[in-house]
Parts: sequence; C-alpha cells; structure tokens
Amino acid sequence: MTLNSKNNRLKTLLEILFVSTRLGLTSFGGPIAHLGYFHEEYVRKRKWMDEKSYADLVALCQFLPGPASSQVGIGIGVMRGGVLGGIVSFIGFTLPSVIALVLFALILQGLNVADLSWIHGLKLVAVAVVAHAILGMAEKLTPDLKRKTIALFALVGTLLWQTAFSQVGVILVAGIAGFLLYREQTKSDDSKYEFPVSKTFAAICLSIFFALLVILPILRESTSISWIAVFDSFYRSGSLVFGGGHVVLPLLEREFVPTGWISEEAFLAGYGAAQAVPGPLFTFAAYIGAVMNGWKGGLLATFAIFLPAFLLILGSLPFWNMLRRNPKIKGALMGVNAAVVGILISAFYKPIWTSTILKPIDFAFAAILFSLLVYWKLPPWVIVVTGAIGGLLMSLL
Repeated sequence: MTLNSKNNRLKTLLEILFVSTRLGLTSFGGPIAHLGYFHEEYVRKRKWMDEKSYADLVALCQFLPGPASSQVGIGIGVMRGGVLGGIVSFIGFTLPSVIALVLFALILQGLNVADLSWIHGLKLVAVAVVAHAILGMAEKLTPDLKRKTIALFALVGTLLWQTAFSQVGVILVAGIAGFLLYREQTKSDDSKYEFPVSKTFAAICLSIFFALLVILPILRESTSISWIAVFDSFYRSGSLVFGGGHVVLPLLEREFVPTGWISEEAFLAGYGAAQAVPGPLFTFAAYIGAVMNGWKGGLLATFAIFLPAFLLILGSLPFWNMLRRNPKIKGALMGVNAAVVGILISAFYKPIWTSTILKPIDFAFAAILFSLLVYWKLPPWVIVVTGAIGGLLMSLL
C-alpha cells in the first residue's frame, strides 16, 4: 500500500468517525428516527449511498435480529471504509450514549430524566426528521400503484400485527409479492457499490455468531466465573431480539433483575436515562454493566450486546450484495423496498407520533421543525438544538 493510499484511507476513516460521532451526539428519538438521520446525512447530503442501496440495507437489517439502526450504521461504514470503517462508524455513533449512560449509572441514578421538558422537544425533532425521510424514500421506492399497494399492506400489517416477528413476516410476504409482480424486471442495477469483505470472511463471522450462542451457555454452567455469565446474558439478548431497542429493554430486565444483579429501582432509573440520550437504545446495556461493575462492566456489557450485530451484518452483507444484483431477485427487492416505506410509516405513527403529538402546540412546533429542515435546509444538529430549546420554552407556557 502506497503512502498516498494510506493517507486516503486514514482520511476516509476520520471522515466516517466525524460524521458518525456527530450523529451519535444528535440522533434522538429511537431506531426509526435514527434511520431518518442516516438517510438525511448519508444519502441526501453526502451521497455515500443511493436510495435503493440504502433501502436494501435497511430491509436486511430489519430482517436480522439485533439493533437495526446500529447495523445500518455499521453497514454504511463497512461499505465506505471496509471492516475498520464499520468499527469506526459504530464507535462514533455508540460511544456518546455509552459515556452518558455510564455517567448516569455512576452519579445520576436518582434523576428522573424521563420527565425533563427538553426531552419532549427532541421527540418533536424525531417527528420532523422521520417524516422527511419517509417522504424522500416513498418518492423513489413507491413510484407506481403496485408498490404503493405493497407499502399500504406493510403499513396496515405492522400496525395491526404488532409482534416481534411482524416486520420479518411483512418483509417476506412483500418479497414474494415483488417477485411475482416484477419477475420480468430487466432494468439494470445502477448501484455502483461493492462490499469490501469476502464471502469466506462472512462465513467465518456467521460461524462465530452461532458458535458463541452454543458455547457461552455451556461455559456459564460449567464455570463459576461471573463475567462469563454476564457476557452470556448480554450476548444472548443482542442475538435473539427482533424489533429493535424497545424490545430488548424488557428482555434485559428478565435477565438481570430476578438474578439480583441490579435492583428494580436502578433498572427503571436507567430506563429513563436510556430514553433521554441520543444513539441506540441497546447502549442501555452500558448502564446495567456500570451499575454492576463500574465503567469496566459498562464496556464489557456494550461489547457483548453489540457483538452479535457486528457478526450478523458482516456475515450477511456479502451475500446480500450478490443477491441484490441477481436479475431474478430484483423484483423481490422492489417489493421489499416498498414494504420498508410502509414499515417506516407505521413506526412513524406508533410509537413516534402517538407518544409525541399530544396537543395542538406539539403539532405546530413539529411543523416548524419540519419546515426548517426541509425548506430552509438547516442542518440536523441545528434542528436538534432548536427542538431542545423549544421543549423547554413549551413547558413554561
């Protein structure tokens, strides 16, 4: 590798770190809101990916267990800068909330952050960001009546059938519908992205993922080493959860409260803290780990719960990249991409809209934030700051 190529690679990694860290500091509102922030930054602004590649990646990560938004961020980092790019993207997006939650665990466990007024303002920011992302994706991914109908099916299905596997089921049905409706699809794929990881490396990652699922419980039962038991609980939680961060929180409660590792009161305090910080909700694990064993426990918990996400995305993406270029699969992906739009609209209504737009003033302020983002074209971090200040001011009215 020449000096020039090394410098270019370092520049790319630093750029990924800078952008992902800024997103990690400003992406409030949960996993669906994160996808909106990613769309704004990576697709609209920086054009690191096109709409179709982004939608394909979102669909894959919705299908896989684990934190979907974090997996999307890792995937974008890998496509931009290889495995190191994925690691850097993950660190930038995740570390701010890990630090915040470890600090909460150490000094702020008694603070009821869920009731802070500026949090409501940040939820209104999420409304504006997600609405903007949905409009942009719908325009590109549902241009005809067939795909609009698939999106409608996905919307209705995920709203009325709210289980951990509803998104997976809807995506499967939409893929079959797309395959049948667009099987004569011959238009070439104009996406120019190659995934810089071999299928051999991907197969190794998938093998490690399944091996740890089997080996960790065996080690847990055969040894008395406490950190192995903790690692197993977090790894299993990160491996078997469909539906994102909101689903993993009750699962973690079942893993750690009955065992006495953390009290119910401390768990609930951390639950409020997790809602208050930007970034992925899976970083709630850092809080639990820090309560049990300080900052070292927080880092161990974070590594354990996110390791499955890394192994799955690195193990799946090379095969996904091959399939999405197969002419026989393109029709199915057209259906899946349309379904993603419907799924995002469904998540936009519940939980984002139903938990945020409670009064006319909420809708009015969300409309202002949307206009500042879409028409005035202010950067997302300005919208976040405006939302937080607006939330404080609204509480005084």
